[in-house]
Amino acid sequence: MIFTEHRDTLNYLEQRATTLLGRKEAVVIIHGGIGREERLKVQESFKHDPKVQVLLATDAAGEGINLQRAHLMVNYDLPWNPSRLEQRFGRIHRIGQTEVCHLWNLVAEETREGDVYRKLLEKIELARQALGGQVFDVLGKLQFAGKSLRELLIEAIRHGERPEVKAYLSTVLDTALDHGHAQDLLEERALAHDAMDSSRVQRIREDMERADARRLQPHYIESFFHEAFKQLGGTAKQREPRRFEISHVPAPVRNRDRLIGVGEPVLPRYERIAFDKSLVAPQGQPLAAFVCPGHPLLDAVIDLTLERNRDLLKRGTVLVDERDPGLEPRVLFYLEHAIQDAGLTRAGERRVVSKRMLYVEMDASGATRHVHYAPYLDYRPLKTGEPGIDAILDRHEGQWINRELERKVQGYAVAHVVPEHRAEVRGRKLKLIAKTEAAVKERLTKEITYWDHRAEELKLQEQAGKPNAKLNSGEARKRADLLQGRLQKRLDDLKLEAQISPLPPVVLGGLLIVPIGLIEAMTGQATASPTPPADTQISAARARAVVMSVERSLGFDPTDREFEKLGYDIESRIPGTGKLRFIEVKGRVSGAPTITVTRNEILYSLNKPDDFILAIVEFTGEGTHRCHYLRQPFQREPDFGVTSVNYDFAELLARAEGPQ
Repeated sequence: MIFTEHRDTLNYLEQRATTLLGRKEAVVIIHGGIGREERLKVQESFKHDPKVQVLLATDAAGEGINLQRAHLMVNYDLPWNPSRLEQRFGRIHRIGQTEVCHLWNLVAEETREGDVYRKLLEKIELARQALGGQVFDVLGKLQFAGKSLRELLIEAIRHGERPEVKAYLSTVLDTALDHGHAQDLLEERALAHDAMDSSRVQRIREDMERADARRLQPHYIESFFHEAFKQLGGTAKQREPRRFEISHVPAPVRNRDRLIGVGEPVLPRYERIAFDKSLVAPQGQPLAAFVCPGHPLLDAVIDLTLERNRDLLKRGTVLVDERDPGLEPRVLFYLEHAIQDAGLTRAGERRVVSKRMLYVEMDASGATRHVHYAPYLDYRPLKTGEPGIDAILDRHEGQWINRELERKVQGYAVAHVVPEHRAEVRGRKLKLIAKTEAAVKERLTKEITYWDHRAEELKLQEQAGKPNAKLNSGEARKRADLLQGRLQKRLDDLKLEAQISPLPPVVLGGLLIVPIGLIEAMTGQATASPTPPADTQISAARARAVVMSVERSLGFDPTDREFEKLGYDIESRIPGTGKLRFIEVKGRVSGAPTITVTRNEILYSLNKPDDFILAIVEFTGEGTHRCHYLRQPFQREPDFGVTSVNYDFAELLARAEGPQ
């Protein structure tokens, strides 16, 4: 990447670079006159097109874009504000960069401004060694004896030959980058000055651990994308482990991006895509596009899939719970709930600030509960030959299922789930708004005060017959008034953002969950397994009680999470660390052939391989048992249509060890 301050210099460098390389397509440019869509195309071609070697840019590319593909940067000329040096370098020197980055700052030798800039860069390096990378956080706030760097350089050009001016400039640079002065600026600009006690830090760490365990990336996203992309006519071929090439993106996907796209474009082909961050830029392999929520390719696939299948959500379906040997069916509704503020979108509608998918389950007794995180993934569809929906509803176990259930579920969501969602969003949003309002007032009030003072100063000069040729008092007053209007508008916008209110939950669809016990009763068939089926409620509860006791004896603090359906049964705190152990419990009679594990349980274990434990309680006789712990029990995620996997009981025991 080569940065310059001026368009004329940019055009000159483009001509010289294309002449040197011999190919016009080897050089791309970004400047302020390029539109948003064209800029995104340039960025994508620089990152993924092997024929593009050089990016020339003005400061239009200095912020907000990620270009880790490059690791060499040249500042052909240097900006007035030294903080922009770090902003520019941050385009390539960032998380995901695999190469050592090099930066060259070109300074004209034997010139007055060159001497000042050289000394400044040397001082910045000394400050960096003393304060670490934090020195770059305050470069833009440095004042040199009340003057900006621009004013200092102009003074050097005009009067730099005088010995007293040279001495003054050296003293000013030493003072501005003094260790104590820079440290004071860092403390002044700190976002928070209060400290958190250890218990609050521990709670935050625990929340982060839980979020990490239930993340969609990479396994859920990868599984969905491959199946949905195939349904839309696309193919992703594996080239390296879990890295794929897409040689052709189907036209419907590219066209959909043109309708909904607001960011990077969907490319006609991708040299590599990956779903795990660690596989985006491995050493010696092509850079991969990171397909995650927000990536245009995934967004287009999701939007097309929803458009083609949204009616199926409303029509609903019947799924079978193979872990429930009972006879009572349940109903699961999925609802969408949004929180809005008083701000308006371009379409004139109130702005949605949070949207959440809710799952609410109801049984025959009327008991209703909020179920977390895609519970349907653990259920399978009806097989050929199994009873249909009409036959199930005709039985006395299904007589309670009627159209009134949707209204009851909505009422439950309004009373119990919506207030929780609103309180969470409101608490977080109001804190952020308060900080933003304080920062906006501080910055704009300073600017208004400056221009008010400048206007009065210029007015006095004009009255004395010494007008300023570049700026008059009226223009300075106009700037102060514009800033005052801007401040008022921003404060009004923040007030609108603080007016947070919930929308009514909307039922998107529902499904009937039929226990495997009811299917077997209706077909007159026994379970396919020659031994008692997977966990009954009693044996599962006994197994969890055993593991809870074992965890306490090891010095941990366990909590039973079975009925929250999180993908594990027990959450065990490691005291004083904020770390959690996620334990899935399976209870089996000694000699059982298999252990059944659901799709969610497998994917959660892959999300937290070092913290997930499969605890197997082997019941050896009347009241006796042995407890086994197996770490990293599963090596790969199941195929898309698989809801559960049977593992050999003896093989798992052979890999397990004693609790620890």
